[in-house]
Amino acid sequence: MNIADLDLRTDEADTVERIHTHSVNVPLEYPVRTSVGIVSTSPMVLIDLYTRSGVVGRAYVFTYTPAALHATRQMVLGLGEWLRGQPLVPFDIDALMSRRLRLLGRTGIAQMACAGLDMAVWDALAVSRGLPLATLLGGTPRPLTAYDSHSMDGEATGVERAARARGQGFSAIKTKIGYATLAEDLAIVRALRRAAGPDVALLVDYNQGLTVPEAQRRIAALRAEGIGWVEEPTLQEDWGGHARIREGAGVPIQLGENWFGLDDMAKALDAGACDLAMPDVMKIGGVSGWLRAAALAQVRGLPMSSHIFQEFSAHLLAVTPTAHYLERMDLAGPILAEPLAFEGGKALPSSRPGVGLRWDEAAVARFAA
Repeated sequence: MNIADLDLRTDEADTVERIHTHSVNVPLEYPVRTSVGIVSTSPMVLIDLYTRSGVVGRAYVFTYTPAALHATRQMVLGLGEWLRGQPLVPFDIDALMSRRLRLLGRTGIAQMACAGLDMAVWDALAVSRGLPLATLLGGTPRPLTAYDSHSMDGEATGVERAARARGQGFSAIKTKIGYATLAEDLAIVRALRRAAGPDVALLVDYNQGLTVPEAQRRIAALRAEGIGWVEEPTLQEDWGGHARIREGAGVPIQLGENWFGLDDMAKALDAGACDLAMPDVMKIGGVSGWLRAAALAQVRGLPMSSHIFQEFSAHLLAVTPTAHYLERMDLAGPILAEPLAFEGGKALPSSRPGVGLRWDEAAVARFAA
């Protein structure tokens, strides 16, 4: 796919009219326990972008902590004022936001807000054309291989979840490790391997919890366990440290969920920090940022997976040349009228126009923050 070949022209009347938001804090079926903290709920800012012709584009941003909800919502509304009257042309709007944020910098909450608006603009454009987003981008919505994303659950819950994922047809699962001792990490990995069986790929995530020497020590021990990848073993911004870990790991190193924009991704790849890429559509810059990241991954020959935002990711991976895995972690399902469907371990993108997001208004009211 050549981005330059996309026809993004819209009718003159199809311009952004206003932005509306809701803040919600949604319970999670399983709290996301990591080696560095616990995410107990799913705090999100829901975005509705209305155009003058009556089209509505929808997206959401995930703030990780309820403490960031108010600031993120205000940033979305503030930046959304710049979009009023703008033609529904995503790359032009992306350039506008980058230009106006040049002095402040486009990172952190500002990047999250920009990405949420970018996703809503792309969704509105696809809805206006009556096309699924993947089709608008030149691809076809299709089943995508997904892994079931688990937590630092302990042995009993971890085994239960691994067995359930296997029964649902998932060919890969991910667990978070980084327990107090290497012996505990190994015990969990081996218990999950027994529960999942030999044919299910087992992926592990340290959530940046180790020093470089400790990561080298633990990965050396994990090498014999048939691990599919080790994710973020040390501080994500320590690309040199990741390169040292990768050099002798013997196991693929996965990075990307915390890349704030394409520059971070390029620096990590230039440093030789990872074998695999996993951008987060919100942090990388929305749909526009993802398309650029996919091109960079293709040039570097890196398999590219998604991080959360499974509804958008299902459409974006369909047009990603080096598409690898979609992460199944359902943050928004409880407030969606039609959550993303999975069958036989594969994600089934919506065939509705756009991404197919529709809010369950009663649930939005119930979980209002």
